[in-house]
Amino acid sequence: MNLILTVLEIVAPVFLLAGIGFGWVKFGFEYRVQFVTQMAMTLSVPCLIFTALMKTKIDPQSLSTVIIATVAAYAIVTAASLLVVKMGKFDSGTYLAPIIFGNTGNLGLPLALFAFGDVGFGYAVVIFAVMAIYSFTIGIWMVSGGGSMTKVLKEPLVAATLLGGLFLWQGWQTPPFLTNTLELVGQMAIPLMLITLGVAVARLKPGRILRAVWLSSAKVAICVAAAWTVGRWFGLPDIAFAVLVLQVSTPVAVTSYLLAEKYGADADAVAGLVVVSTLMSVVVIPVILAFLVVS
Repeated sequence: MNLILTVLEIVAPVFLLAGIGFGWVKFGFEYRVQFVTQMAMTLSVPCLIFTALMKTKIDPQSLSTVIIATVAAYAIVTAASLLVVKMGKFDSGTYLAPIIFGNTGNLGLPLALFAFGDVGFGYAVVIFAVMAIYSFTIGIWMVSGGGSMTKVLKEPLVAATLLGGLFLWQGWQTPPFLTNTLELVGQMAIPLMLITLGVAVARLKPGRILRAVWLSSAKVAICVAAAWTVGRWFGLPDIAFAVLVLQVSTPVAVTSYLLAEKYGADADAVAGLVVVSTLMSVVVIPVILAFLVVS
C-alpha cells in the first residue's frame, strides 16, 4: 500500500496538470500552443537547464558517465526501432523518430523531479539535453531526409546545457540576483510544458489506432530493455539508473507530431502514436516507477 501511495504521489501532479490543459481546450478556452512552446523552449527551459546544472551537487564524472550511457541507450533504441520499422514495412519518415524519441521534457523532467528530487532532476536534465540534441539533428533528418546538422548549435537549450556544464565543471556561480531571476523564469517550464502537453493531446486527431497500440507497446519494451541493460552495464548509481530508465521510456513526444506536420510525413498516424502512448503511460509509468522504487 505504501508503494502504491508513493507512486501515486509522484505521477498524480504530472497527469493532473496535463488534465488541466486537456480540460482547458475541451471547455473552449484559447491556448496558443505555438507561443507557449516557443517561450518555453527559448526562455524558460534553457534557464531551467542552466540553473539545474550550475547548482547540482552531482559529481561531474558521474554526469559524464550518464551522458555516455544515454548515448549508448539511444543507439540501441535506434537500432531496434529501425528493425521494427523495416520488419513491419512502415514508412521510416513517419514512424522511426516517434518510436525513438520520448517526451523527456514535458513528462520526463517533472517525473524525475517528483520521484527522485533535485539529484534525479539534475540527471534528467542531462538526459533530456542529449535527447534534444539527437532529435534536432538526426531526428529531423529522419523525418525530412535533409535536416541540418548545424541547426542544433543555434538552439538555446543546447547553449544553456554547454554553459551550465561549464559552470558545474568550474564550480562557478552567477550572482544571487541573477540566479534568483533565472530560477524564477525556469520555474515556469514544468507547469507550462505539462499543461501544453494536455492541450496538444486534446487537439490531436489520432489515426490508425490499432497500429499505434502495438507500436507503442513495442516502444515501451524496446526503451525499457535498452535503458535497463545500459544502466546496469555502466554500473550507474541507483538514482541515475532509475532516471535513465524513466526518461528513455517516456511516451511519444508531441514534437514528433509537429515535425511530421512540418515535413510532410503522415501526421495523423503520428498523432495516433502520441495519444495512444500517452494514455498507455498512465498505467506504464507507475509500473516502471514501482519497479525502480523497490530495485
